[in-house]
Amino acid sequence: MAVHIRLRRTGRSKRPAYRVVVADSRAARDGRFIEVIGHYNPLTTPATIHIELDKAAEWIRKGAQPSNTVRVLLARAGAAKG
Repeated sequence: MAVHIRLRRTGRSKRPAYRVVVADSRAARDGRFIEVIGHYNPLTTPATIHIELDKAAEWIRKGAQPSNTVRVLLARAGAAKG
């Protein structure tokens, strides 16, 4: 089972907000997930990013692959590269 860290869209029409979730790669974008580890709101100025970095690091150590967008958000939130 391939596990990814990716965004799950929430919010109403034309007002997106996202949850950062750990999910099976076969699950739908807004479908089943394993754990919520943060949230991201691009509409605020500046964008609101809250990710539990310890949980993200734990999942990455277990083999979860972050999506490209989540990788950028982790860097902005202060996760160490490497």
